[in-house]
Amino acid sequence: MSENNPKNNNINIELDEKVAEGTYANLAIINHSASEFIVDFVNIMPGAPKAKVKSRIILTPQHAKRFVKALAENINRFESVYGEINDYEQPPTPMNFGPTGQA
Repeated sequence: MSENNPKNNNINIELDEKVAEGTYANLAIINHSASEFIVDFVNIMPGAPKAKVKSRIILTPQHAKRFVKALAENINRFESVYGEINDYEQPPTPMNFGPTGQA
């Protein structure tokens, strides 16, 4: 087989220990411009006057759309095994950090 064969396009992805531990977030804030989507993951604690962004992911619009599709597919698979994920109403969280709008 040729090295240019698309079937040989394997990507070796490394995951170091610190990243593998993950970061807990219970809030995601999404902003966008014409060229990118910015997703800030936050861990907000009840009663705490302040919360910090724990991780920021910046995606192209095309990658954002693929991410939403992949997440929806995974949620469907999860629910087919474990049952429906129940959503519940939460009071709105006041957002007062950083600039918003076009980047």
